[in-house]
Amino acid sequence: MFQVSQRQYPTRWLAEMRLLVLIALVGIAAAMRDQSIAVRGKLMCGPKPASNVRVKLWEEDSGPDPDDLLDQGYTDANGEFQLSGGTAELTPIDPVFKVYHDCDDGIKPGSRKVKFALPKSYITNGKTPKKTFDIGVLNLETIFAKEEREMIVSRMRRGGINADYMDADKSGSSEENQ
Repeated sequence: MFQVSQRQYPTRWLAEMRLLVLIALVGIAAAMRDQSIAVRGKLMCGPKPASNVRVKLWEEDSGPDPDDLLDQGYTDANGEFQLSGGTAELTPIDPVFKVYHDCDDGIKPGSRKVKFALPKSYITNGKTPKKTFDIGVLNLETIFAKEEREMIVSRMRRGGINADYMDADKSGSSEENQ
């Protein structure tokens, strides 16, 4: 009769467990899919274009998975922006567009932070978005529901180098200087 020594049994059990874990990981990796989205628009501060305003495209996650920054940039001299990005997720992504600005903000510390959920119908499979959501023209003088404040927001200096809003040489927001 065939006998298994006690030393062989744990080794075989460990090998089987490793194989099961490997199969599970391959299954999860196969279920992950690349998803992408793009957004464009124009930001105004009253009647003037909101130039040099920080904009970010995020994929928000619930639970232990951290949020993913898909793209970031600044509005141009006309207040226009375009962002696009993607990530691999098991479930459909939850894209969010965030704006950090000082329009109609006076001398309060930090920046106003506004967040917009983007329509899921603009999410496309693959690393490159096939559709772009046009958010239109937004006037940042508007008081948005659930608006927040961000104390440190990177902004672009006139020379194109990033700076923090908390810099000692801060002389006001880009909207106030124009």
